[in-house]
Amino acid sequence: MQEKTKTGGFGTSIGTIAFASAIGTTIEWYDFFLFGVVTPLVFNKLFFPNFDPLVGTLLAYTTFFVGFISRPIGGIIFGHYGDRIGRKTVLVLTILIMGVATFLIGLLPTYATVGIWAPVMLLFLRIFQGIGIGGEWGGAVLMAVEHSPAGRRGFYGSWPQIGVPAGLLLSSGMVYLLSYLPEADFFSWGWRIAFLISAVLVAVGLYIRLKIMETPAFTRIQDPTRSSTCRFSSCGEHTERTPCSAWAPATLKA
Repeated sequence: MQEKTKTGGFGTSIGTIAFASAIGTTIEWYDFFLFGVVTPLVFNKLFFPNFDPLVGTLLAYTTFFVGFISRPIGGIIFGHYGDRIGRKTVLVLTILIMGVATFLIGLLPTYATVGIWAPVMLLFLRIFQGIGIGGEWGGAVLMAVEHSPAGRRGFYGSWPQIGVPAGLLLSSGMVYLLSYLPEADFFSWGWRIAFLISAVLVAVGLYIRLKIMETPAFTRIQDPTRSSTCRFSSCGEHTERTPCSAWAPATLKA
C-alpha cells in the first residue's frame, strides 16, 4: 500500500496530486467567493433596484447566504455517489457544476430586463454553486488523503485548504482590476467578465483533474458486492474497509 501511495497510487506523485487538489479548490472557491465580492457592488443595484439601498443589499446578501446552506446538501449527495462511481468522477462533476453556474451568472439579465425573474435565476444558480462547492471540498480532501503514504495523510489532506484564501484573493483581485473601468462600463458589462472568465479556469481545472488517477482506496472497494451493499446508516463503522460518505463530514467542518 505504501509503495503505491508514494507515487499517487498509479504513477502520479503525491505532490502532484496534492497540488492538483489545491488548484481545483482554488478555482471553485474563486467562483464561490466572487459572488460575495460582487454582491454589495453590483447585485444589490442591478437585481434588487426597487428596494431601499440597505434592504436591497441585505436581499442580495441573502442569495449569497443560500450558497452556504446548500453546501451540506452537496456534501451528502456527492459523498453518496463518490463511494459508488469514484472520487475522480465526482470531482469532475463538481467543478463542472460550479463552473457552469458561475458562467451563467455572468450571462444573467438584470431586473430592468426581466423583472422579478432576474433575482430568482440568481438565487437558483447560487444554490448550484453551493452544491458544487459542498461536493468539492470533501472530495478534494479525500483525493489527497487516499493517495497519501501512511504518516503523511494529515499533511497532504491539508493542501485543499489553500484553495480558500487563494480563491478569495483571486476573486477580490479580479474585481479590483475591473473596478478601473469607467463606472458605466463596469455596471453594464465589466462585472460579467469576472464570472465569464471562470470558463477558462474550469477548463484548466478539468485538464488537471482528468490527469489524476482514481484513488487506491476506492479501487480496492470497487467490486459490486461491496459498493452496492454500503448503506448510509453504516458509513463510518469500518473506516479502514469502507471509507463511505467522507464528503459530508468534511464539508460540514470546512
